[in-house]
Amino acid sequence: MSELENKQPQEHEYTAENIQVLEGLEAVRKRPAMYIGDVGERGLHHLVYEVVDNSIDEALAGHCDQIEVTIHEDNSISVLDNGRGIPTDWHEKEQKSALEVVLTVLHAGGKFNKDSYKVSGGLHGVGVSCVNALSKQLRAEVFRNGIHYMQEYEYGHPLYPVKEVGKSDRRGTLIWFKPDDSIFIMHEYHYQTLATRMKELAFLNKGITLTITDLRVKDDNGQPLSETFYSKEGLKDFIKYLDGGREKIMEHPMYMEDDGAETGVPVEIVMQYNTSFTENIHSYVNNINTIEGGTHLTGFRSALTRTLKKYADDSKMLEKLAKQKIEITGDDFREGLTAIISVKVAEPQFEGQTKTKLGNDEVKGIVDRIVGKMLTYYLEENPKDAKEIVDKVILAATARQAARKAREMVQRKSVFSGGGLPGKLSDCSSKNAEECELFLVEGDSAGGTAKQGRDSKHQAILPLRGKILNVEKAMQHRVLESEEIKNIYTALGVTIGTEEDSKALNISKLRYHKVIIMTDADVDGSHIATLILTFFFRHMKELIEEGHVYIATPPLYLVKKGTNEQYAWSDEERVALVAEMTNNGANEAGLHVQRYKGLGEMNEEQLWSTTMDPHRRTLRQVTIENAADADRVFAMLMGDEVPPRREFIEQNAKYANIDA
Repeated sequence: MSELENKQPQEHEYTAENIQVLEGLEAVRKRPAMYIGDVGERGLHHLVYEVVDNSIDEALAGHCDQIEVTIHEDNSISVLDNGRGIPTDWHEKEQKSALEVVLTVLHAGGKFNKDSYKVSGGLHGVGVSCVNALSKQLRAEVFRNGIHYMQEYEYGHPLYPVKEVGKSDRRGTLIWFKPDDSIFIMHEYHYQTLATRMKELAFLNKGITLTITDLRVKDDNGQPLSETFYSKEGLKDFIKYLDGGREKIMEHPMYMEDDGAETGVPVEIVMQYNTSFTENIHSYVNNINTIEGGTHLTGFRSALTRTLKKYADDSKMLEKLAKQKIEITGDDFREGLTAIISVKVAEPQFEGQTKTKLGNDEVKGIVDRIVGKMLTYYLEENPKDAKEIVDKVILAATARQAARKAREMVQRKSVFSGGGLPGKLSDCSSKNAEECELFLVEGDSAGGTAKQGRDSKHQAILPLRGKILNVEKAMQHRVLESEEIKNIYTALGVTIGTEEDSKALNISKLRYHKVIIMTDADVDGSHIATLILTFFFRHMKELIEEGHVYIATPPLYLVKKGTNEQYAWSDEERVALVAEMTNNGANEAGLHVQRYKGLGEMNEEQLWSTTMDPHRRTLRQVTIENAADADRVFAMLMGDEVPPRREFIEQNAKYANIDA
């Protein structure tokens, strides 16, 4: 009889005493992931976004045009704006300063008053109080009405009431905070992650200057790393930035703007067709990137398909497809399209706390009408561009037919469709997908070593021969005809295509919950890894979004002296190990440093212990922090346009690990 069965009934009665009430900001500290997504890298950076969002809201209301973000030497953050300053006067209901209310009471703030803010981003009154709750220390300084006010907090609790610290002729708010390292598992801010978001906000809010400064990094002159972002043209500048690595088929981007005077929903859209074979639509609501789309995206797609099809039908340009019995679909109108949709909604309804899908039904009709009207006008006024677009659509429809046949061939081979697994796959014995891993290994030789060194119960090995197809420059049917890519689809057990979306990926029967890219630690290995990542980003993005894709990190060096053998994953580690083994160079006799350029240079025991053993290895999880910027980088690195790629290499070469 179990211990539970031996217990007396009164020991596990469910009474009022079992109900725990969390007051104030305790709930945030108890369950932080409910409010900011997670307590890792993403959640840590999200704290900064919440404070910046408050400043952006001031800008949207017309009261702020400068925002400065600073990363301090101790990884604390400060955000300064030149807005009106958070009110500091007495709040009768809460019996404390309005500033303290904003910083300590959930769902409190000016965003709930339509007279204060017509639209706003952030977590609607939860944001800055969340930041306070999850910070070891926070200081708020307000410059308002000629007075400099200040209040400090520890773990969300005020140390003293709001006080005047002097006179000031400036205006605005400064929030300085240091995240609580007992809550976050990551403690270091990444400059590039924050800079990318600041650049995005500058594009989405033309006329606002955003500056980011990193006091932890100094140049040769002792000056900190700093960038300033400003966009005069807004979304027009944004699409030029995103499409810099693609060949355009339109002379200028198509721009649409409605100030919302009649509908109450300002809409701004820019779109441009290029010669690529992917759809890249990025949608925003009040500066929030709605990565799952929503009603604004549905309205855009509906109007795009309807308007373009009517134009093509009226122009008799689809007769060729009709003769071939090829029916055009919405997918065809979006292939090779880059678009940015930005709407401002006074009371947005989002699905989920993290705001990734807009739910306001009225927005669909508003966007649909605006796009339909403006696109019709554009097509009539620009017949040359219109013909190029329709020709692109016809090409997409024809290629889709070929892709359908190729897709059927892939899925006929799938183990879940009655076929067999790829012959090159060394599968694992476990059938529990949650504990299974698939290693995509560069080359048959390394694949053989990995097969010998692996844990055969949980780890499967799929060797890939050479460089896989560059999907950035290939139509879908060419992608599906690639032998290496077919093997990846078949091994994973995923299927492609639904009635609504012929390119949608179904991962419900995914056979491995970890897909690990394992390539050589040299230039060729990096190129192969980039090709594989491009494939996943363009054709299996769902796997990345669900957290299934990882990159293995084999060591760069083996440092040996006598029987002492240690591995180094960076040049810094190598230098430290050499210094340790030689007593800082005093005794270098017998020292040997081996540089691993390929996985094949390790035997199975070395590969297992350094790169594959779950207890000792380091895996880097692939995530998409900013879909728009990821889209731009893949297009630039793997596309046809050489100048942007050359510029990128010149700017970043000094940071790269280039082998001689």
